[in-house]
Amino acid sequence: MAKGSAYFIVNGIGKRDIKTIKNDLDKLGGVISVSMNTAKNSVAVDFDTTGLRKNQLFDRLEKMGYDVSETKYETHIM
Repeated sequence: MAKGSAYFIVNGIGKRDIKTIKNDLDKLGGVISVSMNTAKNSVAVDFDTTGLRKNQLFDRLEKMGYDVSETKYETHIM
């Protein structure tokens, strides 16, 4: 499995958004984990790159109504 990590700045997220964002991203096949830091407006997603791409994560967050910018992307060979 090839693993990727995508890091996003999601403006305006609060504690109420944590469960919503996690549940919605988990619906995408290939998401391994979702971590959030509301103090820094950041969302980190680890995912299987063989079935999912970072732009799909970005698009999903935007479709949920969030103002998103990508800050970093890493690939990991397992």
